[in-house]
Amino acid sequence: MIKELRQLLASAIADAKAYDVPGLCRRLNLADGDDQEAFSSKFKYAHKRLMEVSAEQVVASTRQLVAEESHFQLSEQLAKIDEIGEPAVTTLTRRRLIALFEGRPLAREIDDLELIRSLWPIASLRAPHPSAEVSLEDYLHRHTIRNDDLTQRDVLETLGLLTCSRAQLFKFLAAVTAPDAFSGAEQVELAEKIDGLLRHDGYTLALAGRVSGSPYYAVRPAPTGSPADASISATLAAFDPTQVHARWTMAMERRASEPAGAITLARTLLEDVCKWILHQAGETWQEADDLPALYRKLAKVLKLAPDDHTEQVFKQILGSCQSVVESLGALRNKLSDAHSPGPKRARPQPRHAELAVNLAGAMATFLVATWEARKSDPAARTTAPGPSGTAGQKSA
Repeated sequence: MIKELRQLLASAIADAKAYDVPGLCRRLNLADGDDQEAFSSKFKYAHKRLMEVSAEQVVASTRQLVAEESHFQLSEQLAKIDEIGEPAVTTLTRRRLIALFEGRPLAREIDDLELIRSLWPIASLRAPHPSAEVSLEDYLHRHTIRNDDLTQRDVLETLGLLTCSRAQLFKFLAAVTAPDAFSGAEQVELAEKIDGLLRHDGYTLALAGRVSGSPYYAVRPAPTGSPADASISATLAAFDPTQVHARWTMAMERRASEPAGAITLARTLLEDVCKWILHQAGETWQEADDLPALYRKLAKVLKLAPDDHTEQVFKQILGSCQSVVESLGALRNKLSDAHSPGPKRARPQPRHAELAVNLAGAMATFLVATWEARKSDPAARTTAPGPSGTAGQKSA
């Protein structure tokens, strides 16, 4: 990458007038020389001096030149160097992102070329070889407007979407999901599809704000979750790897991207756990029972009601657990996607979803651990189901 940067920087310096090249090199902290050498070959003059300095100096000189004048290719190469060591967006993910635009425009509200011009200096970039056109803009105009013989995949691969820096890729994804590209349900649907693909590589296309009432998005590192996520996952997977653990996984994944849906899943997770443990304990419930009702029944089975204990500290803790469950139900009713939001309903934010999901996960883990402890306690009288789901014998 440094070798390529040397070539690009030497070419950029060679774009200057021959009599300006020595002064420009001095300004970029490169070795001095005479004008005659620069007049002989500007590129060789610059490249010779770049070969004499360290990689760090090449990068520093490039940054200085980019700060003075716009240069797309130099900026791209610097971005790729800066991104070394960070999670990559794989070629597979990039191909899948490109596939989202097969048979559809890059933008509905503006022309595709207008969107492309806002991201790439196509008027100054060379057309791919071999081509009769000089600039990339002329090439795209001929093959997408005059002849229409390039697919969207061809266009995006020609622009370098498979190999460009993550910064450039993320600018493109923000642009195609901006309200001046798409609007309404089509905008939201495209953003959700892009987000789902990026999450495989550790990134998320998240809501960044609103302009004139319309949402716009930006790519960010996907949240890694709380430190308890792994232990909660392990406990719930051991308890029930299908329904309960799957619900927890979906809730975690949606904390940042779909706060309302994550809050709904947080409550449903606790409902699942309560029903599963009540079933294993040989107890029944009504379909109409809400989360607080289910928890009260389970609290009796697990001896979690504050009145079941005499120590004040335990009464306070268990009373707080009951309050958490009731609050999760209230939060879900107010902020989740389970009901129509109406014009004045508060919109849930990722922090609300983080709170709800983390609380639900902690409570679910506590209930499962308490149930497992009571099953192994010979002094506790519980009813465990047999292999076929029938009630087993009570243990003394």
